[in-house]
Amino acid sequence: MLDYGKLPELAAILLLTGAFASVARRGNSPGAGLWLTGWVIIALHFAASMFQPVPGAIGRCAEFFSAVSLTWAAIFFMRALVPYREEPTSRWMSGAFVASNTIYIGVATFLPEKTWWLVPAAALFVLLPLIVGLVSLPEFTHPLRWTLIGLNAALTCFLLAFQYRPGDGPSLAMNAVLFTAYFGCWMHFWRSYRQPSMGIFITSFGFLAWALVFVISPALLAYLPGVRVESGVWNLPKYVVATGMILLVLERQIEHNKYLALHDDLTGLPNRRLFQDRLSSALERARRSNQQTALLLADLDAFKQVNDSLGHHVGDLLLKRVGALFSQRVRRSDTVARTGGDEFAIILEEPVTRLDAEHVGAALAGLLEAPLQLGGHTLRTSASIGIALFPADADTAETLFIAADKRMYSAKETGRGRSGSSLDRNLSAPPTTRQDMPSIRS
Repeated sequence: MLDYGKLPELAAILLLTGAFASVARRGNSPGAGLWLTGWVIIALHFAASMFQPVPGAIGRCAEFFSAVSLTWAAIFFMRALVPYREEPTSRWMSGAFVASNTIYIGVATFLPEKTWWLVPAAALFVLLPLIVGLVSLPEFTHPLRWTLIGLNAALTCFLLAFQYRPGDGPSLAMNAVLFTAYFGCWMHFWRSYRQPSMGIFITSFGFLAWALVFVISPALLAYLPGVRVESGVWNLPKYVVATGMILLVLERQIEHNKYLALHDDLTGLPNRRLFQDRLSSALERARRSNQQTALLLADLDAFKQVNDSLGHHVGDLLLKRVGALFSQRVRRSDTVARTGGDEFAIILEEPVTRLDAEHVGAALAGLLEAPLQLGGHTLRTSASIGIALFPADADTAETLFIAADKRMYSAKETGRGRSGSSLDRNLSAPPTTRQDMPSIRS
C-alpha cells in the first residue's frame, strides 16, 4: 500500500520548487537552473518514497530511487556552486560522483545478499573522482576539487569499516553516503559565498543541518531508542534550504537591479547617472587638495554608418570593444563611462596636468588605429576627443562637461572628411587605409 503520509511533504516541496522557479526565471543568478533541477529531483524523491511500503520489486525500486535521487540532487546543488563548472573536466567529475553513488546504492538495494560487491562499489567513491582529477591535472586543478576527493576517500574508509557491521551496518553506510553528499553541498556553499546576507546564512545553515540529519537520526536510534522524532522534523532542513535559496536569488536580483541603475547594460561601464556622481565627487576632492581634474569626451566618428551598413549588432560589438579598450588604458582611480549612444566620458583624477590629459587622449585615439574584427567584419574607426580641465576651463561639473563637449565637436568638425569608419565586409579584401586622426584640442 502507498504511504499517503508523504503527500503533504510532496506538496510542500512542489510549492517551494514552483516558487523558486518563478523567482529564478525573473532573476539573473548563475547556477539557478542547476538548483531548480535539484529541487525537481527532490520532489521525485518524495514521490518515490510513497511507493516504498509496496512489497516486491516496486517497493525495492522505489527504495533505490528514493535514496539515489537524494544524492543526485546534492550533486546538482554542488555543481551549481562550483566556481569552475564551465571547465570540461567539471562535467566528468560530476559524472563520476553520479556513477559512484548510483552504483553503490544499487548494489546495497538490489544485491544485499552478495555483500562482497559492496567492496568495489565503496572503492568507486574515491577511485572515479581520483582518476578524473589525475587525468585533468596537467590542464586544470583546484583546491576545492581535491578537498572533495579527500571527503570521498574518507567515505570509502568508513564504508569498508562499518558496512558489514551486524544489524545497523547497511543503515550506517547509507546514512554516511547521504551525509557526505550534503556535507559536500555545505562545503561548496561556504566556499562560494563569503559575504554576509540573510539568504546566504539560511542556505548555509540549512545544508549543514541537512547533512547532520544523517548523523543525528541514527545516533538517536542507537543510543536513545525511546526518543521518538516525527519524520517531518528530519525534512525541515530541506525547506530551510529551499527558502534560503529563494531569498538568495531575490537578493541577487536586487543587487543586479541596483547595478543596472548605475551601469550601462551593454558595456558594463558606469552610465550617465553614476558618471555625474563621480565627476562631482572628483571635483570636490580636487577643490580640497587644490589639484586639477581632467574630463575627456570621446565620440566615435561615423558610428551611424556602422549601424546602417552592418546592423546594430555590429554597432553594439564596437561599443563594447571600445569601452573595454578605454578601460584598460586608464588607471583604476580614473573613470570610464558611457554617457550617450556612441559617446564615452573619461575622468582623470589628481595628479593630472593638461599635458597628461592630452597624452591620455592621444593614447585613447591610438587604441582605435588597429583594425577591429567584429562579427565577421573588419572595421576601422576613429574618435573625436575633447578635453577640459578643472578649474582652468570650468569650475563646476556642468560647465566642465559643456567645455569638453564643445571641444569634442570642434575636433569632429576639424576632422570631418579626414576621419571616420571604413568597413570591409569581405575579410579577404585588404582593409582600407585609415586617414589621419582628428586633432585633439584642449
